[in-house]
Amino acid sequence: MNDTPETARTSKKRNACDGASDIPGGAALGHPRVWLEIDEKGYVDCGYCDRRFILIGGPADVAAEASVSE
Repeated sequence: MNDTPETARTSKKRNACDGASDIPGGAALGHPRVWLEIDEKGYVDCGYCDRRFILIGGPADVAAEASVSE
């Protein structure tokens, strides 16, 4: 079983999370919708499901760093 939290790269600093937007059956399987604001760290974690929202090009965006070094 994989205990690593899901991550989502986003271009928006303010994001909504309901824990089930990508699951068939939708919000009935998730948690209440919460709005999360990415701060100067470049990411924010959902307090319900631990999904991490990473700002594209921000300080926590390792995918952007990897493409620069290639």
